[in-house]
Amino acid sequence: MDDKTPPPARTMPRQSWTFSNDVNAEIRRAAATGIYDIRGGGAKRRVPHFDDLLVLGASISRYPLEGYREKCETSVTLGTRFAKKPIELKIPITIAGMSFGSLSANAKEALGRGATMAGTSTTTGDGGMTEEERGHSEKLVYQYLPSRYGMNPDDLRRADAIEIVVGQGAKPGGGGMLLGQKITDRVAAMRDLPAGIDQRSACRHPDWTGPDDLEIKILELREITGWEKPIYVKVGSARPYYDVALAVKAGADVVVLDGMQGGTAATQDVFIEHVGIPTLAMIRPAVQALEDLDVHREVQLIVSGGIRTGADVAKALALGADAVSIGTAALVALGDNDPRWEAEYQALGTTAGAYDDWHEGRDPAGITTQDPDLMKRLDPVEGGRRLKNYLGVLTLECQTIARACGHNHVHNLEPEDLCALTLEAAAMARVPLAGTDWYPGKPGF
Repeated sequence: MDDKTPPPARTMPRQSWTFSNDVNAEIRRAAATGIYDIRGGGAKRRVPHFDDLLVLGASISRYPLEGYREKCETSVTLGTRFAKKPIELKIPITIAGMSFGSLSANAKEALGRGATMAGTSTTTGDGGMTEEERGHSEKLVYQYLPSRYGMNPDDLRRADAIEIVVGQGAKPGGGGMLLGQKITDRVAAMRDLPAGIDQRSACRHPDWTGPDDLEIKILELREITGWEKPIYVKVGSARPYYDVALAVKAGADVVVLDGMQGGTAATQDVFIEHVGIPTLAMIRPAVQALEDLDVHREVQLIVSGGIRTGADVAKALALGADAVSIGTAALVALGDNDPRWEAEYQALGTTAGAYDDWHEGRDPAGITTQDPDLMKRLDPVEGGRRLKNYLGVLTLECQTIARACGHNHVHNLEPEDLCALTLEAAAMARVPLAGTDWYPGKPGF
């Protein structure tokens, strides 16, 4: 090579996919602190979801309904199997359990107000029933959790349904956390805990070790409430076919199935990102279990975990769910992660849309906090109005899709109304890959 020959071009340095900047940052954080990372929210990794499905609107082979002249019903009744007083909802969208302690009293009141105006139910979450929520929720589901925090028979009887929580989508097999800075005197009194001391909820119920004991517990709760209240069983998605089948055999009226995109107040990040299966993957095995036991539609299935739009609702119903439940989306509707508080989010080392340190109790939006000054930022009346509007839009979007498929009730949506954009989504939802009549694992292929 003479002096006039240019040197060979250097290839640009490449970041390792395995040891990415995010991974390396977590290794350095763990090495510096010696503790695992805790956060709220749901999984942030990209997994197959409802966006990977498309709806097949009607044309000639199917006839659409006229949007402004032909009705499309949205009502759903939950608890028709054994309960004397099933819950009748105007829309197939419910509010998921989120505890007082994790959320402020104003947030709980806002959820109750919004759900009532929309004609649906809300759910207590861990830690008991607040008067704000009971007073503003026309239909309230009382969660019965492994911790038993705040549980008493009087509140069980005041509720409209009881939800036995076996697991949660963000942490199936794990328990929740509530750090001391959020355990105020009121929270402590409701949970019978010392104020200001970290608490960790149990990962399993203390008085049973399997489905036989669950059957006994369901009978006990029915006796306490005079067989009036529907009994839900909520499980995090891991083995949906067997978990749903066992919940049905134990006597559940309703099964709530929560996917890994479902949020949580606080748990280990490694749990949120690596335990459980996607919402899209859990619905069809759950429906198969109900069909195999000949109780599909008799035992209602509620799906939760990453529901955001009316299209998500419609697709979940088409796959066989009777209703969906929303948590994170409801908080966003109230004002969570709102850019109006961007300066304060940045002061906390994050940004609007990415804030997930709900366990620290410093939420600028006043939703996931017990700080009296921050709580005042959420007006429960305005928050309820916003939630009602959001639920209304979800319902209208779902109706629009059902009409486009030729259905006069959203429950008439079916798998044949869907196709998949990816092989993964086709396999999980068991609907054909777009442009074909095939999906991976289809019988006969």
